[in-house]
Amino acid sequence: MDLLRSLPIGLYLEQPVTWLHRIDPRVKLAWLVSFLLTPIAANPIWRLALVVLLLLLTLTARIPLRVWRRQIGLVLVFSLLLFLVTMLAPDGVNVAHQPRLPANELTLLQSTPTAASIAAPIADAAESEPLPQPTGYRYVLFQAGFATVTRRSLELAIRVSTLMFTLIYSTNLYLLTTAPEEIADGLDDLMHPLRRLNVPVTEIILTLTLALRFIPLVLEEVQNLVRSVRTRAINWKKLGLRGTAQVWIMIAERLLENLLLRAEQIASAMQVRGFTSADRHRVRWHQFQLKLADWGVLAALSGFWAARLVWGGMNRLMGF
Repeated sequence: MDLLRSLPIGLYLEQPVTWLHRIDPRVKLAWLVSFLLTPIAANPIWRLALVVLLLLLTLTARIPLRVWRRQIGLVLVFSLLLFLVTMLAPDGVNVAHQPRLPANELTLLQSTPTAASIAAPIADAAESEPLPQPTGYRYVLFQAGFATVTRRSLELAIRVSTLMFTLIYSTNLYLLTTAPEEIADGLDDLMHPLRRLNVPVTEIILTLTLALRFIPLVLEEVQNLVRSVRTRAINWKKLGLRGTAQVWIMIAERLLENLLLRAEQIASAMQVRGFTSADRHRVRWHQFQLKLADWGVLAALSGFWAARLVWGGMNRLMGF
């Protein structure tokens, strides 16, 4: 088991280099923020359109099938399960409750019958008969046994499942096509105006860069500990629940010690190389400059937001 290569999500794809790799990371970050913000107060049609757009971006980028299947498979399965559970669950619409007996029952018993009270049973009998509906509108779309699908439950299922798919997969697609150094440099460039407010932007970006670089070390330590446990062929059934818990607590303590040791080694290496402050030892991995393709993608982003404002509002439910 190689955790550095078998993780289902969050890995950077170095080869092949697609057209998404060549787009400026700041432009891709703007698209990512748009994907995360436009589902807010949007109708189900717009949320489904976002899912289709993400799939089209993946197909047009010609990401290898092995990566595409591993990256999108779990997200799709999770979204479909969430869709089915939400659709079959109660929709939560409150039913108007009417008391069986009137509040002023004694007053009604003492009062003399009127024409309205005599006509009330006749009106109730007429209301009990089903009236023909002028349109084909039905609130309950499907009902078979315990399974009931209403318009409200279907709308909630679409909203929840598409929202989860968009949040997870859009972020994963950004990480898949953007190197960690490019992410840090792009955020550094976008946060440049905050320096006028004495915000330690460089220190924040340095911390982010070290955190991104530390993730492979964490995975490596976890992988080494898992392999060491496997080589010892521990009989978990004989240990029982208490013994198993003690073993895993020891493994967690060992993992924490190894990670702290790695962090101390990184700090010592930075001190030996004369690192004093982030401003004096800045390393620029990329020189950002918007190209013609980047401007085209930004123009497409403007059209994307225009479409959201025109067709994506809640007033455009289109039958839901």
